[in-house]
Amino acid sequence: MNLEKFSFGIGDRFGHEGSAQLRALQLADKSGVTISPVWNKSYREHSIIGTLPSDARAAADDAVNHCKWAHPYYVDADHIGLKTVDLFLDSSDFYTLDVADFIGMPADSKSIDAFVRSVRKFSGKLEIPGLHAALNVTEDDICKVGKKYLLAIQEAGKIYRHIASMKGVENFVTEISTDESQQSQTPTELFFILAAIAQEGIPIQTIAPKFTGAFLKGVDYVGQVDQFGKEFEDDICIIAFAVKSFSLPSNLKLSVHSGSDKFSLYPVIHRIVRKHNAGLHLKTAGTTWLEELIGLAMAGGKGFAISQAIYGDAYKRIDELCKPYESVIAIDRRKLPDPKTVNAWNKDEFVAALRHDQSNPSYNMHFRQLLHLAYKLAAEMGDEFTIALDRSQEYVGRNVTENLFQRHIKPLFLGN
Repeated sequence: MNLEKFSFGIGDRFGHEGSAQLRALQLADKSGVTISPVWNKSYREHSIIGTLPSDARAAADDAVNHCKWAHPYYVDADHIGLKTVDLFLDSSDFYTLDVADFIGMPADSKSIDAFVRSVRKFSGKLEIPGLHAALNVTEDDICKVGKKYLLAIQEAGKIYRHIASMKGVENFVTEISTDESQQSQTPTELFFILAAIAQEGIPIQTIAPKFTGAFLKGVDYVGQVDQFGKEFEDDICIIAFAVKSFSLPSNLKLSVHSGSDKFSLYPVIHRIVRKHNAGLHLKTAGTTWLEELIGLAMAGGKGFAISQAIYGDAYKRIDELCKPYESVIAIDRRKLPDPKTVNAWNKDEFVAALRHDQSNPSYNMHFRQLLHLAYKLAAEMGDEFTIALDRSQEYVGRNVTENLFQRHIKPLFLGN
């Protein structure tokens, strides 16, 4: 199974917006760019909402049939490890192997020594086509990469081989994620991480490194855009060189996680991908849920009341909601409106505060981030929430499609 050049991770917390998401990709297809959808939902999200991996598969299949989608599509077992992967074996054909917990834990000294010996020929001045500067690599540098990452890659190998033994090697796509580590990976580290992946025999098709700057949930990139662009381009060049050096799959490409709403980065990514004729996978996990809240508010009546109630509950339970996401949020609680204030807003004021339009002075990134975490509270409402979604689908679906196509797909893949 070979992943196409361009793919797009479309998270759908409640499994109601598959058709609306596909409509955005159909608009891209009509504009001349075919992008493969990858429905992603993690074990954590399934646990919080009370769904099963089979539910995500069913929702994706239903959307494909309803929209008559004629191209490949995938269902991602998002951020899984050995403890959780079995739950996804029947339903998924895309596996994001998350080994961040093992980064920094050293492998045994014999394995590290053997790794250093195997790639020693790449020490010295390493000229990589397209790289901003040559890499000056010492054996000590390689040893440090081995100590920091080798055990994590060995763990990825265990997960991959377990999946392959159950599904067959040709029946799924493998991604490796290191983006939830504490520090970004340097070009040197990425090169030798890919060497270790090749030695583990993992036919990786996408890799999600950690970049510098902050990829916060649901809001724009926080950091130096020029520096990101340099890192992103270097990583593309590293991947192309590693593919040839280590006989990795020729379609191996970069994956950008927490990629939704990183509007300042999209023109940079588009320019570099086009320059190098490279592939791209970008994950937009939380965008759909927030567009559902916006659509409910726009519908008015019961839908608007539900959106207000969810915020009020989130405000009271903020510590509980923030704890699992502490490393990927930056909420200034002093800038959160009091629920009484929100309850006095009209629907346009609520939408203006939540919609990610930085040109609007009413937009509140702290309000938006808190609601990004609050899908748990919507799940607790059960049928009340999902029935409201169905009744407000005219607004919700339009927002989901417009957000994905106009704000994400067009600047990323079409360049306008």
